Amino acid sequence: MPFFTVPPKLPSSAPAPDGRAERPLRLLMVASVVLPLIIFSIAGWISYNQHMADATDRLQRTVATMQEHAIKVFETFAISERYMEEMFNDVSAAEIAESEEEYSVRLRNFTHSLPQLRDLWVIDADGRPLVSGTVYPMPRNLALADRDYFRAHLNGNDETYISDVVEARAANTNFFAITRKRLTSAGKFDGVYLVSIAPEYFTQYYSEFPRSDVTVAGLTRADGTTLARFPATPAGTRAPAESPIMRAIAVAPERGVTSGTSSIDGSKRILAYRKLPTQDVYVYAAIDEATIRADWMKDMSAHLVFGIPATLTMLALAMMTLRHTRRESYAYAQLREETARRAATEQALRQAQKMEAVGRLTGGIAHDFNNLLTAIIGNVELATRRNNATDERVARSLGAIRQASMRAATLVQRLLTFSRQHPQEIKAVDINRLVGEMSELLHRSIGETVVVETVLSSGLWKTAIDPNQLENAILNLAVNARDAMPKGGRLTIETSNAYLDEAYVARSGAEVKPGQFVLVAVSDTGEGMPPEVRDKAFEPFFTTKAAGAGSGLGLSMVYGFVKQSNGHVQIYSELGQGTSIKMYFPRLSDPAAFPAWEVADAPAMPRSGEHNECILLVEDDEDVSRFVIDALSDIGYRVEHAETAARALEILKSVPQIALLFTDVILPGGMNGRELANEVKKLRPKLPVLFATGYTRNAIIHHGRLDTDVDLLTKPFTTDALARKVRQVIDGKTA
Repeated sequence: MPFFTVPPKLPSSAPAPDGRAERPLRLLMVASVVLPLIIFSIAGWISYNQHMADATDRLQRTVATMQEHAIKVFETFAISERYMEEMFNDVSAAEIAESEEEYSVRLRNFTHSLPQLRDLWVIDADGRPLVSGTVYPMPRNLALADRDYFRAHLNGNDETYISDVVEARAANTNFFAITRKRLTSAGKFDGVYLVSIAPEYFTQYYSEFPRSDVTVAGLTRADGTTLARFPATPAGTRAPAESPIMRAIAVAPERGVTSGTSSIDGSKRILAYRKLPTQDVYVYAAIDEATIRADWMKDMSAHLVFGIPATLTMLALAMMTLRHTRRESYAYAQLREETARRAATEQALRQAQKMEAVGRLTGGIAHDFNNLLTAIIGNVELATRRNNATDERVARSLGAIRQASMRAATLVQRLLTFSRQHPQEIKAVDINRLVGEMSELLHRSIGETVVVETVLSSGLWKTAIDPNQLENAILNLAVNARDAMPKGGRLTIETSNAYLDEAYVARSGAEVKPGQFVLVAVSDTGEGMPPEVRDKAFEPFFTTKAAGAGSGLGLSMVYGFVKQSNGHVQIYSELGQGTSIKMYFPRLSDPAAFPAWEVADAPAMPRSGEHNECILLVEDDEDVSRFVIDALSDIGYRVEHAETAARALEILKSVPQIALLFTDVILPGGMNGRELANEVKKLRPKLPVLFATGYTRNAIIHHGRLDTDVDLLTKPFTTDALARKVRQVIDGKTA
């Protein structure tokens, strides 16, 4: 991706061809689909209604057949009752019991030829059976007085009664009974004649109907009690009053057709029923609506065999015509897309080359330039301290030289930061605390016309960054915000936990992996930036300020620092609405992996002659070494100087009083400062080592980060910085 500017947006898709040319073709495509669908829908509706009507007609014919069958069967039941009346008329219970075997044989012979009959019984006035066609001898302890049919004749005036389906007590079977009251010659209740009927006789008959015509068939009493049903249900099943068949019977008691959901299995069905002429019994047949729909869909699928190919043919012809019409437009769109892609790639390449060129240039001059600046700044400070001239112009000249040198050093550091080559001293940083510690510095830096507000999120994660560089970045952004608000305004520094998902990373082109981040946002209410300025804001030396008012490296330094910290930075700005710069730093999952950042008090400046330890200085640059020797000697340190690592090792062996090794990283003679320190550790394991460097890549810095076991003094440095750092390292108080 480009490093400083936003690439031009590529077309997300090829543009549509001329609408006037496409409109008739699109209408034809729509019509080739919609019209067949409309015709098919109308035909399907008519066909569906016809299937429903045919199914209903078949059900009514089936129920008529079932009614005729039931009438004939129930006539045999009536004949059986009359047969028993003639056989046992005026025959007492004692006489029946005395001739039980003879009567049992006669009853068995009668029922043998009638499969619909299970048995014939005679029951006395006390509810005890006297004789049966299948049970002989009759158990004398068998009592039937609790049966519903017995109680119905004992307490009522009904001559005949149809019972529920019950389980037989004298055999392992079930039945429903048609009973008739037995009277004496005087008209007194003398028991019951019982015709035991096999429900499976009806069930077998109903099972022979084609399943395409009938799903359920049955025989039921007027109160909803099921006498026989296919498929079978548990004995005693009764349809509730709100069931479809009971509601229909209440409206049309003789016959009818209805539909609804079965109270037994929950299926939606169409049902037809008829009442037997001489009994409160109904026959019914039903068919599932799903069966009708399946039959309907089967018929409609035959139409689809011819309709779908014809529709697809029309649609294919329209699509081919449309594709031919759009081909030129697509080719033109692809050409434009490829042109834009190449332009974006070329722009990214130019930006990458610019980045590489700045990095190479900065790295190439940084070491030598920082050595020169170290010598200049140091010697100017020494000259200032030793200046006894009464002419104030000498002091002013020395001060101007020092100020210009410090500005040059700042420029070099910013260039190194922008090109991601500035060494970072990584700490586990609590950014909320760092921002709080900066509040006084920010107020001094931006003046009283700008109100500074901080919005610090609770529970903020820690992050692994260089706290000094973060302070510099926030300070740079605050100063830029102040310049964008010449009449005053509000500066807001906000922190929060954030998550950058894959969609955001892909959309914004961020050089980070999706995950958890700590957000630091610096926002102002200033003038804002136009898009062309916003896109170039991070470029080195780009500035909208007047000549001499800025170097154009402030935002570039922020950009390089965030990127070197494996983070992401984004500018949000609109003219007249202000600017917000958001910096995202990766969350530190293990705070113990880095030393914690602490705000330490600045050590006191050592006074001249206060210390007399011996320091071994290893520096090949004559000007730098002369300055360091003079500065340390003024304080009171004794200095042994070596230009190469080999000479330093000789001195170390011969001078045991050395308290600190102070070495440059880049040394002549084949051994750098890091390798020298490793050798020194073998000889003097507890000897502290302080490195100095103006620029280095891999000796003590890896991936832009300073090794955790290294104390570093970055060139150029002042006399005060040198004295404090040396004292810290010797005393072992470095963070």
